[in-house]
Amino acid sequence: MKGPLFYSKILLFGEYGIIQDSKGLSIPYNFYNGALKNDGNSSESAIKSNESLKKFVVYLEQLQTEQPELVTFDLALLQNDVNNGMYFDSSIPQGYGVGSSGALVAAIYDKYANDKITVLENLTREKLLQLKTIFSQMESFFHGKSSGLDPLNSYLSIPILINSKDNIEATGIPTQSTQGKGAVFLIDSGIVGETAPMVSIFMENLKDNGFRTMLKSQFIKYTDACVENFLHGDVKSLLENTKQLSKVVLNNFKPMIPEQFHQVWQKGIDTNDYYLKLCGSGGGGYILGFTQDLDKAKESLKDYKLEVVYNF
Repeated sequence: MKGPLFYSKILLFGEYGIIQDSKGLSIPYNFYNGALKNDGNSSESAIKSNESLKKFVVYLEQLQTEQPELVTFDLALLQNDVNNGMYFDSSIPQGYGVGSSGALVAAIYDKYANDKITVLENLTREKLLQLKTIFSQMESFFHGKSSGLDPLNSYLSIPILINSKDNIEATGIPTQSTQGKGAVFLIDSGIVGETAPMVSIFMENLKDNGFRTMLKSQFIKYTDACVENFLHGDVKSLLENTKQLSKVVLNNFKPMIPEQFHQVWQKGIDTNDYYLKLCGSGGGGYILGFTQDLDKAKESLKDYKLEVVYNF
C-alpha cells in the first residue's frame, strides 16, 4: 500500500499574528512531501513513525468518543493497518516550520475519515472552517494547541488566505514571474526549532501591555499590509512593508531568532539586499527571506544555502 502524496506548506505571513487575529497567507510548498505506506519497511525511521501512529490511533479513538459530531474514522481499518506496520514516509523536515505533522494529519483524514469533505466539492467558508476545526483537534496531539491550518493547506494543496480566526478562504496568488529578479527564499538555520516553547514565550509576552500595543500597532499592521501587497502583486509596497516587519521582529521577537542570525538579520535591513522574517514559530528551522534582487541576496548571504520558493 502507498497512499497519495501530501505536501509541506509555508506560512508566508501571519506567524504569531494569526493567534491575535491578524491576516495570514499560507501556500503549499511541493519541494517536500509525505505519504502513508505499508511495504514491510523495517528501517529505524519507519518503526519510529509506526510507534507514533499507534499513539495517534489511541488519541483519535478518544477524540471520536468525545466529539462524534465533529469527526469519526474507520478505526478498525486504521488500527489494522497500523498493527501491520503502516508508517508515514516523509521528506518534510520536523521542527522546520514547514508542516511535517500537518501532512500526516491530512493523510490520515483523507484515508480513514467517514463522510469526509473533499477537495472536489464546492469549498464554502463553512466547509473550510469545519475542516480547520477537525484538523485543529487532530493535530493538537502533536504540539499542544494547533490552529489546524497546516493540515488544511496540505489536504487542499491550494493557497489559504486567513482574514481572521473564523474567516478563511481558498485564494489564488499571482503567477510567478520567470523574468523577475525578485524572490522569496528559505535559509536553513541548521537548528531544529520546537514549536511549543516558542508559543509559550509569545503567550507570556502577551500579558505585557506594551507588547500587546506593539503587536496591534506594528506587527499586525505590517503583516496585514504584506498579505494585501503580495496578493495584489504590488512588489514595491511588499518589500517596504516586509522591511518594516523584519525590523519589528528583530526588536520584539529576539528569542525566536537563532542568535547567530541576529547580525545577518540586521545586515539585510541596513543594506536592503534582503529582508528576513520568521517561518512558522521560529527558534530554528527555516528563516524566510524576501529580496528584489536574488543575485544580490545570494552574494550577501554566500555562507548560506538559499532555497527559492517563489519568484516575482
